[in-house]
Amino acid sequence: MAKSSYLMTEGTVWKRIIRFAVPLFIGQLFQQLYNTVDSLIVGRLIGTSALAAVTATGSIIFLIVGFFMGFSTGAGVVIARDIGAGDEKAVSRSVHTTYAMGIAASIIMTVLGIVMTPTILRWMDTPADVFPEAALYLRVYFSGSIGLVFYNLQMGILQASGDSTHPLYYLIFSSVLNAVLDFSFIRFLHMGVEGAALATIIGQMVSAVLAMRRLLKTDEVIRFIPKKIRFDGAKLGQIVSIGLPTALQACVIDLANMMIQSYINSFGKVAMAGIGASTKLEGFVFLPVNAFSMAMSTFVAQNLGAGKKDRMRKGVKFGLLTSVFVVEAMGAMMVFFSPQLVALFDASPEVIYYGALRGQICGFFFCLCGFSHVSSAVMRGLGKPIVPTIVMLTCWCAVRVVTLMTIGRVYHNILLAIWIYPVTWSLSTIVYLLYMCSLRKKEVL
Repeated sequence: MAKSSYLMTEGTVWKRIIRFAVPLFIGQLFQQLYNTVDSLIVGRLIGTSALAAVTATGSIIFLIVGFFMGFSTGAGVVIARDIGAGDEKAVSRSVHTTYAMGIAASIIMTVLGIVMTPTILRWMDTPADVFPEAALYLRVYFSGSIGLVFYNLQMGILQASGDSTHPLYYLIFSSVLNAVLDFSFIRFLHMGVEGAALATIIGQMVSAVLAMRRLLKTDEVIRFIPKKIRFDGAKLGQIVSIGLPTALQACVIDLANMMIQSYINSFGKVAMAGIGASTKLEGFVFLPVNAFSMAMSTFVAQNLGAGKKDRMRKGVKFGLLTSVFVVEAMGAMMVFFSPQLVALFDASPEVIYYGALRGQICGFFFCLCGFSHVSSAVMRGLGKPIVPTIVMLTCWCAVRVVTLMTIGRVYHNILLAIWIYPVTWSLSTIVYLLYMCSLRKKEVL
């Protein structure tokens, strides 16, 4: 069996990182375009209530998906490290343990998602006029959990090998298919929000099948052989040691975001729609950050496994500086053009006001969030997932929750739900800077 042709332990550092990150960026751009088109179609063809319902479910979806995808991140780091070390048998055990986890995760996610939907929406104080559509959207979405889980797990396996090109192809295909089905289900079949959810799960399912086909036919070390699916105790332990902290981090952060969403819900569907539209736009800003974050995890893990620390340090420096510069430039665009961009979703003055308010305040501080995300990815690549977990749970979760439970009860103002993000981004940036300096002194980084 041949080794991966996408190794990041050789060649010019910045070229390897860019080669890996650019396809990820383009793929995520297509996905974000679809997500935006989804909201545009829902907002324009169905109405403000439907837009509020779909955007309000975002934090719930991120919560459950993020928990299981944390394990996908853990698997990716373990596989990348095994590839860097040149241990083909270890790679195979890691890949097939990941598939075994995917089967279990699909079952759990489907059951929990469908059963818990009404309860979670009530916890979030979802307004009565939005509740039915939000519940319908979520239940349809979670019914296709198997496609969602395997789509992401297999993308993680491919990316762990340094291959971000094939995931790009599948993501573009999925996004285009989603957009076509979305418009068809809502415009011609008059399916409403359930049509938007159905389009998403069909697109993910088809892309998951394409990714599986690639892994079945490849002659590289990440080849998937169905009869080898089983839990390997040692590999499961490694994946869990990295994946569980990452999963808990994502889970608790999204719980905090759900509390913020609940706070936003108290201002009514207009605020929900405006803030939701701004959040969709914000997704575009962080595409480069997401791409560099995934690149950093794989780059660091592969080079750590290969024992190439000097190369690893050069890559980390390049990744951090580039992502921060790019995201701040895009943040400036959000500051100046938020009203016009939010108006694409809903042209009502009230919706534009809330959406533009968030964009114009948060845009100045996007560089801080970008630095924190990439730093977190570097820590995971180093096999230190506990560090970003503690930082994020403290700075991004505890501070946000405590603020809402104290100040939020006496100061009922939408500005609190907006400013809480720049403040906590600043805190995490300071902590990461201090910790990375300590690693540098110890010659770990």
